[in-house]
Amino acid sequence: MTLHPPISASLTVADADEADLATFFGVSLDLLVIRELDGRIVRASASWATTLGYSPEDLEGRLILSLVHPDDLPATHHSVQEVENRRPGDPVLGHVNRYRHKDGRFVTLEWRAQRYRDRIYAVARDVTEKMAAEQALIEAKLAAEAANRAKSEFLANMSHEVRTPLNGVIGVVDALSRTALTPDQAEMVELIGASGVTLERLVSDLLDVSRIEAGKLRLEPRPFDLDEALSAPLEAQRRLARDKGLSFIVERAPEASGAFIGDPVRIGQILSNLLSNAVKFTGRGQVAVRFKISEAACAPTLLSFEVQDTGVGFGPDQAARLFERFSQADATIARRFGGTGLGLSICRSLTQMMGGRIEARSTPGEGSLFQVELPLPRAASAAETAEQTPPLLPAPSLRVLLAEDHPVNQRLVQLILADHVAELTVVDDGAQAVAAFQDGRFDVVVMDMQMPGVDGLSATRAIRAFEAARPGLRRTPVLMLSANAMDEHRAEARAAGADLHLAKPVTAAALLSALAAVAAETDDAAVDRP
Repeated sequence: MTLHPPISASLTVADADEADLATFFGVSLDLLVIRELDGRIVRASASWATTLGYSPEDLEGRLILSLVHPDDLPATHHSVQEVENRRPGDPVLGHVNRYRHKDGRFVTLEWRAQRYRDRIYAVARDVTEKMAAEQALIEAKLAAEAANRAKSEFLANMSHEVRTPLNGVIGVVDALSRTALTPDQAEMVELIGASGVTLERLVSDLLDVSRIEAGKLRLEPRPFDLDEALSAPLEAQRRLARDKGLSFIVERAPEASGAFIGDPVRIGQILSNLLSNAVKFTGRGQVAVRFKISEAACAPTLLSFEVQDTGVGFGPDQAARLFERFSQADATIARRFGGTGLGLSICRSLTQMMGGRIEARSTPGEGSLFQVELPLPRAASAAETAEQTPPLLPAPSLRVLLAEDHPVNQRLVQLILADHVAELTVVDDGAQAVAAFQDGRFDVVVMDMQMPGVDGLSATRAIRAFEAARPGLRRTPVLMLSANAMDEHRAEARAAGADLHLAKPVTAAALLSALAAVAAETDDAAVDRP
């Protein structure tokens, strides 16, 4: 039994081919068309009627290009010429254009065409919805990118607006703490300082999350000393634990010291976040941190550390979302302990960026254990880390030009540098900074990045141009201060010619260390300005 009746012997092969072609043109859901080289349609499939409203009879003898959207004609003519000039065996060509429906609207068609002898054989399908969906995706992507840029700009502006007054609060409190105070005054200053540090950490966490989401947070691996990287977060949390009456235990294997290559700031950030949480969520008992290094042949060197506490703990349900952004163990955590729920999310992101892992386990009411493992190759020699150690500020013989428009920040820098520099000249904007630089002699320029009129970037570029135009004139180090603390702002500062970028809020230790770093390049024997 056959599916099709046999062709009658009285029919010619041509008749059989015609019958097959008619059947194919009648059942095809795609648009089939055969046309002459002059563009006149010889045959069209029945599907034209359902897709564009034209019956095959409407189309036969009609110029096919008469249906093309006028705006698409130039590209279509080019495609037609390519098809007509193809040789047998050449690849089939494709094209997308719009055809007019019988009711006047336009339908987007995707074509494939090939020349055979003196005719063009083509097939098309309706891709109107597909193209609309793709366009919608493109528009959605553009809208998302615009929204992301707007968010980044908002966060950058927020960072600047918050860090500027915060710089005054933390800096002045830091300077005040170095003066003679009564015990009550010292306690109040300490409370203000602690609150300022908490607020600064909140701003930094929000910016870190934004950079991570945008893929703009970059690690800065370099040789560093592990003891130095861990000492600051350990000592800070040791004091907080002591104030709460908690035992603070540090256990370190002998091999967990020395010179390594990695990002010490981000490693310290992970440790600090974990210890901060442990101290915060522990009312009594202890917080313990343990370090070890794993070194095996044919395997990467691993830094492992764990933070264990006897605090409130959490259950399996909370563990599943512990590392999510803005998530805490339960709804009462923020009310009882504060925080935004960003710290552990940042820890996980940083750990993953370093190629490591972070895990947690806990028992409600008994405490928690967080374990971190980071690939951390040893430095070739301790000498590699020596270059990374910031120099001490030289004897107070520096002549410093400060460009800062905010009166509080001006006074703050004056207080910090009072006993450390020989001369401090203060100007209010970038234009004044350039004028003062051209008229005076300075060892270091401290430049605020955002100022009215001529900003710090423009002023720094002008200073570099002034130096370049005078052969033999030494290059004066420029330290850029900015409440804008994102990576792109640091890059802008470097591109403008700044030697170092220091994010606000600025403490005395940070400013003095940064000044020492840029001033170390100053050559006392350099040629002065005429």
